[in-house]
Amino acid sequence: MTNLMADRTEIRPGESTLALPEETDAQVYFLGRIRTPWAERRDCPRGGDLEGPLCTIEIAEPFRPALAGIGRHEFLQVLYWMHQARRDLATQAPHGATTSPGTFSLRSPIRPNPIASSVVRLVEVHPDRLVVRGLDCVDGTPLIDLKPDVCPNAASKPA
Repeated sequence: MTNLMADRTEIRPGESTLALPEETDAQVYFLGRIRTPWAERRDCPRGGDLEGPLCTIEIAEPFRPALAGIGRHEFLQVLYWMHQARRDLATQAPHGATTSPGTFSLRSPIRPNPIASSVVRLVEVHPDRLVVRGLDCVDGTPLIDLKPDVCPNAASKPA
């Protein structure tokens, strides 16, 4: 399934934009890049599939020591920066919808801070990269963070 909405630049009926601040509030380190089979946003699936294609998360050299112990987790939460997404829509008109919900009520890549989160299945661990299944982003997407899907020291874990 393709995601045509992510590649668009026009404003649809029912959509509205917001004025973005001129300055940012934080600094983000890109920890590496994500390699997927999808060259264009319109080709990406609308959500990851834990049985989907193998994808590689390349870790930049300074951050590689932080991979220690990651192999003990079957699932990881991957946070990444949707660098090709527009950022100024307050409301959106999803395909087939009869209303224009607010951006914060959607999982659309179009948002003020284009941060995405996917839970992936860890397949292989290498000193400089991870091989996973379950991503839904374009090839070359910047990596923001990796975390176990649940805290290994939590008293209870979600089902």
